Amino acid sequence: MELKRVVVTGLGAITPLGNTVKETWDNLLKGESGAGPITRFDASLFKTQIACEVKDFDPSQYIDRKEARKMDIYTQFAVAVAKQAVQDAALDLEQEDLTRIGVVFGAGIGGIRTFEDEIGYYYQHQDMGPKFNPFFIPKMISDIAAGQISIVFGFHGPNYSVASACATSSNAIADAYNLIRLGKANVMVTGGSEAAITAGGVGGFNAMHALTTRNDSPKTASRPFSASRDGFIMGEGAGCLILEELEHAKARGAKIYAEVIGAGMSADAYHLTASHPEGLGAVLVMRNALEDAGIQPEEIDYINVHGTSTPVGDISEAKAIKEVFGEHAYKLNFSSTKSMTGHMLGAAGAAEAIFSILAVINDIVPPTINHEDGDEDENIDYNLNFTFNEAQKRTVNVALSNTFGFGGHNACLIVRKYAE
Repeated sequence: MELKRVVVTGLGAITPLGNTVKETWDNLLKGESGAGPITRFDASLFKTQIACEVKDFDPSQYIDRKEARKMDIYTQFAVAVAKQAVQDAALDLEQEDLTRIGVVFGAGIGGIRTFEDEIGYYYQHQDMGPKFNPFFIPKMISDIAAGQISIVFGFHGPNYSVASACATSSNAIADAYNLIRLGKANVMVTGGSEAAITAGGVGGFNAMHALTTRNDSPKTASRPFSASRDGFIMGEGAGCLILEELEHAKARGAKIYAEVIGAGMSADAYHLTASHPEGLGAVLVMRNALEDAGIQPEEIDYINVHGTSTPVGDISEAKAIKEVFGEHAYKLNFSSTKSMTGHMLGAAGAAEAIFSILAVINDIVPPTINHEDGDEDENIDYNLNFTFNEAQKRTVNVALSNTFGFGGHNACLIVRKYAE
């Protein structure tokens, strides 16, 4: 069968850099960091006491107060960005066939704050017998954001969640893309959300030695591809894309941001948490995405790298890029926007897909901040253009976005300038 073309017609974002797409993008291009001391809980006894938190989020702007109490904050983020994106896409829901609009929306962890609160209350009050909030389970489970979005809008199309750790929302977008091009839906609301800056979230990642401990300098703590990197900084938030079948978008006169042309998936099949040292899974996922898009490596202009600022992961991804792109690797721009947003975990792929789309639209590459002269790792080829410290103008016709998750899950998306 002939696959349908898929375009992006709406965007929504809540990140540590801003509570809208525009605010986030503006701060990204300025090289701003969203990091600071943790305020979500008392982290004074933790090895890591800093994170990239969302600031000044008011769920009542998007959700009735009574309904908001039934949602973990990760679901509140998800509903909020979905409302932003649907509004941005100017979808007239009274005119749309709601059975042809679906939702694929993911979370790597889900309602961990709700889980901690409910279990903590139980153990503190065991003498009273088991007393749990009746919304405990539907607030906690990682599929509920997709369910809540469908309930809010009345979307009756395909509806489910994806969970593949830090590759989650890229996998969600890939599934939504495939559903449309296979003719299963006209429009898909897709992306991911996460709100795991909690005692359990930070403590668990600390126990794995995955997080930076640069507590005295939060804004310089995330430093991908620098020799002094010592782990990632946790982020939170959500990103949402409206994907639409091209002819459907044209028929309603929708503005089109960009076209999604390829998605790849692979597994490292190597280790619970560490990436393959030679970047095997990363090589496979990028090649799979290029093949799916039907383009050559030389057609890529910009890569939004996974680039978490971990000692091993940054090296393996740089190796993989050289393996896939050969000499063209030296003509590309790369950047790790996690240097500014922190690692948004299950929401990272959606946020970074949005950044890749905006790079294509605006012909500008956001920077990788916090690199200092002389702070170089002998295992990384610095002849590659990591777009250190300042955004760079260049033609970006096609952009690729990498996300890799614990368990060896890898997902890759490719977007390009829209042309009829």
